[in-house]
Amino acid sequence: MNILEDGIEIEKKFVSIEVIDAIKKEVETSKILQSKYGIRNAEKKIPTIKDLVNSSPFLEKARFILNGKPEIVRVIFFDKTPTKNWLVTWHQDKTIAVNSKAEILGWNSWSVKDGIYHVQPSIDVLNQMVTFRVHLDDANKQNGCLKVIPKTNNLGILSQQKINKITQQQTTFLCEVQAGDIVLMKPHLLHSSSKSTNPSHRRVVHVEYSSYKLPHGLKWV
Repeated sequence: MNILEDGIEIEKKFVSIEVIDAIKKEVETSKILQSKYGIRNAEKKIPTIKDLVNSSPFLEKARFILNGKPEIVRVIFFDKTPTKNWLVTWHQDKTIAVNSKAEILGWNSWSVKDGIYHVQPSIDVLNQMVTFRVHLDDANKQNGCLKVIPKTNNLGILSQQKINKITQQQTTFLCEVQAGDIVLMKPHLLHSSSKSTNPSHRRVVHVEYSSYKLPHGLKWV
């Protein structure tokens, strides 16, 4: 599959095992992750993750997909384990975080989370974004890998009723990958994940890039 056509693509062995091991080691020795599902703004807290998301291969790949200069929108580290084993229902990622609030046509549902403004922007913003899911461990059906429905990013922002209908009628694709592989996807592609039936570490660095130029002096945070 190709992200430009299907909204989803898998790049095998995109990140070296040496880099993967260095990230895992740094996270394991950090006190940030204690008793949490993950780390928000991970690039600001874990130097090896900062180096990864700002590396030439990542930025060049994002530039190619977006056909423009990529900026980092959001970086999250999370780990699905035997004690942190959760279900994610079918949804679209359709919210961004910015440094302040502004009245912009088509931007709705403003809120403040952890002191940061969040908003659902217009579809043109989401169309100029791409998500990189960097897998630090193997991911398969047994440990709750990502599930997607290709091409659904072409349907715009969907109501829950439409999401329910699509997920009942269309074929699901399992993103089964190995450590060092990355899953590239459009944020508003329909996706979900099940609880692990054989729980083990399933560590992922989730990175979002955008080539969209924010209006009114807004900045990504």
